[in-house]
Amino acid sequence: MNTFTISVPASSANIGPGFDSLGLAMDLYLTLTVSENDAWKIKQQSLLLPTCNNYTDHFIYQIAQHTATRYGKELPTCCLTIDSSIPLARGLGSSASAIIAGIELANQCCQLHLSKEEKLQLATKQEGHPDNVGAALFGGLVITNYNDNTSIDICRIDQLNIDMIVFIPQDELKTEAARNVLPDTYSRSHATQAGSVGNVFIAALMNEDYPMAGKMMEKDIFHEPYRTKLIPNYTPIKQKAKELGAYGTAISGAGPTMISFFPKGTGTQSKQKLQEAFPSYNIQQRKMDPTGLRVERK
Repeated sequence: MNTFTISVPASSANIGPGFDSLGLAMDLYLTLTVSENDAWKIKQQSLLLPTCNNYTDHFIYQIAQHTATRYGKELPTCCLTIDSSIPLARGLGSSASAIIAGIELANQCCQLHLSKEEKLQLATKQEGHPDNVGAALFGGLVITNYNDNTSIDICRIDQLNIDMIVFIPQDELKTEAARNVLPDTYSRSHATQAGSVGNVFIAALMNEDYPMAGKMMEKDIFHEPYRTKLIPNYTPIKQKAKELGAYGTAISGAGPTMISFFPKGTGTQSKQKLQEAFPSYNIQQRKMDPTGLRVERK
């Protein structure tokens, strides 16, 4: 087994009305450098990664082991050097990136020859929905449909002519807590209205009608109204971004990070002003990752 590197991007899900179905890959990365070793060894090079005392407790190893076992294979012992620029529990798809990395680790080490579609099925069963894992795997903006836990439909937009800014707070928000505030059911009229907002959002993106897309970003009624109380500075961030010309602002995934779409070329100046307005936040201008999962051999 030659040394190789697995790189998986972060992702922002929902983008407003695309609850559990839209995922946007962005240029923050989880990377694994993998080499053959006499015993399992995991070296972590980022403070953003969770501490782990034993390799068998490491989430990426567990995903890889589960994948290998599923196909009747045994993982060879490896040395993993793991780095990450993806904050944990912030709504930027850190768990989805780890799931894709673990599946690909097994795929490479055990020569499983999995297709992207097979990887997506495995990842979605682990994550529960295909938005983040789909974006991490395919790159771009993915629009997905999970059919009764059996099959996945996926479409992809590979270019957005916008600038993106993310507002990353210091505090974490666990996905489970963000899901617990959502209603168990929606009325037919509620679901119809929410679905129509999502439809117009995607149509506007495809037509590059970004003012309309931004309007729809801020009209979600599937999840955002229930989560606003969990998101620090939710209203001030939206108001300040709009004041600076943002098309729209939404919660990234389950939060607490928020994401804004700005007109192309305005992101750098807007980011500086937003950082001044919200000094406790890590405010970043990010690009869409067009590729998704990458494997490079040395």
